[in-house]
Amino acid sequence: MAVAAALLPCAASASLGGDLSSVQDDQMKMQGSLRMTSNNSYNIHEITASNGIVVREFVSLSGNVFGVAWQGPSHPDLRQVLGSNYDTFTQAVKAQRAQRHGHGPLLIQQPGLVVQMSGHMRSLTGKAYLPQSLPAGVRPEVIQ
Repeated sequence: MAVAAALLPCAASASLGGDLSSVQDDQMKMQGSLRMTSNNSYNIHEITASNGIVVREFVSLSGNVFGVAWQGPSHPDLRQVLGSNYDTFTQAVKAQRAQRHGHGPLLIQQPGLVVQMSGHMRSLTGKAYLPQSLPAGVRPEVIQ
């Protein structure tokens, strides 16, 4: 049930694997405020929507979105968040659902896509990243 609810669209988007131009599109779709922080290896574009959803896009210095993280009262629209990786995600969820009983955190770990989702009603978190796209020296733990 929790996984099915997580797949329902809400008013947020980001495009994992996309480019820097998606940040402004995401801000407009969320009708949120944008804040950027940077370091030597990547930039974080944080969009905060009035509905309480916060989406952070991790963008390499070459302009590619290699990771996305979110938190809020609901999950964002995962089709938009995961972009072209959405079908891989849904297939992995279906396979995992056939083996999984009960509720709890969701972990999808494919060679080209990692997705982690957890939380409880009105307090949900998640992250997704492309392991092969992480900038040199950047560990997956920074995506949060």
